[in-house]
Amino acid sequence: MIPYGRQDITEADIDAVVSVLRSDFLTQGPVVPRFEEKLARKVKVEHAVAVNSATSALHIACLALELGPGDILWTSSITFAASANCALYCGAKVDFVDIDPNTFNISPIKLREKLEVAAKAGRLPKVVVAVHMCGQSCDMRAIHALGQEFGFAIIEDASHAIGGQYLGTPIGDCRFSDITVFSFHPVKIITTAEGGVATTQDARLAERMRLLRSHGISREPSQLTRSSEGPWYYEQLALGFNYRMTEIQAALGVSQLDRLDDYVAIRHRKAQAYSELLAGLPLDTPWLHPDTYSAFHLYVVRLDIDAIGKPLGLLHEQMRAAGIAVNLHYIPVPMQPYYTGMGFDATEWPEACRYYRCAMTLPLFPTMQEVQQIKVAATLRTILEGGNSTQ
Repeated sequence: MIPYGRQDITEADIDAVVSVLRSDFLTQGPVVPRFEEKLARKVKVEHAVAVNSATSALHIACLALELGPGDILWTSSITFAASANCALYCGAKVDFVDIDPNTFNISPIKLREKLEVAAKAGRLPKVVVAVHMCGQSCDMRAIHALGQEFGFAIIEDASHAIGGQYLGTPIGDCRFSDITVFSFHPVKIITTAEGGVATTQDARLAERMRLLRSHGISREPSQLTRSSEGPWYYEQLALGFNYRMTEIQAALGVSQLDRLDDYVAIRHRKAQAYSELLAGLPLDTPWLHPDTYSAFHLYVVRLDIDAIGKPLGLLHEQMRAAGIAVNLHYIPVPMQPYYTGMGFDATEWPEACRYYRCAMTLPLFPTMQEVQQIKVAATLRTILEGGNSTQ
């Protein structure tokens, strides 16, 4: 089975992890700060806070921005559930914005329309989470301008997008946002096995997130409310969490960061190859905005279901039967039972619903062989042209 994504682990990665296993620290040692510093330099940001997952990073980012009961967070209708769940973890409410049909990101036009209605009703969001779907940046300049106009904070959910760029600068530099979040799950651009990072230019936000990732406990003299009573002394200053990244994960991340640019370049070449191999089929290949350089975490095609004459589910099943693990990223969050139970009706986001009825994620990863990519394209061509390939 050809997976839709997979990690690439080299001998250098293994050596880095083994070095930590032979050291004195498996957690709370020197390697996590080293990873944070290296990543911060890479994306040209002042502060990077490493945690055990991007979900944890989203949670503490919301808390650092003081999201809580009585507040509302808005995010994209097409994203992984964590982009919305982070609001609920804070006791806040959540709502969704429809997508741009070309980029699959939040539509700034739909966002403005929704903001104008919310302003009249006194229901403006405190935070907007802008999701960089498939690795391509949202129109952050437009979203930032709306944030200035309507008074909301901005989190970039760049779980798909490390190594990408927007307006010529790295995604993660927080030029148009308060905080950016990255994911290092094994199928992402680089991996720490599990893990995430929140970046920010704001020292106060960084300090708050560092506190929250480790039980709300601090030994920093500048943060203590009383004079230290000894070298063992610490204080719990907030209700935090055990969201720390381990030294083992950070060592893998330090090593993988060396290959980040190469990985993204390879993904671009493979994406271009797909676009050529799929030419003439009843589908749309990914469209890239000229202001962006995508990290190409995912290669999503939109199938012309009416012209093909087969339901999407059958097409996915036929591809999987041929040994190709296509996927669909994502089911609209307001369509999930947990959210429909809260009263959401996915038909309020028509572009998201249209996307869901025609999307297919094709396998794309750096170690994918040319013969595998040719098989994916040839199998899809056979299926779309009326066959039932099992090659």
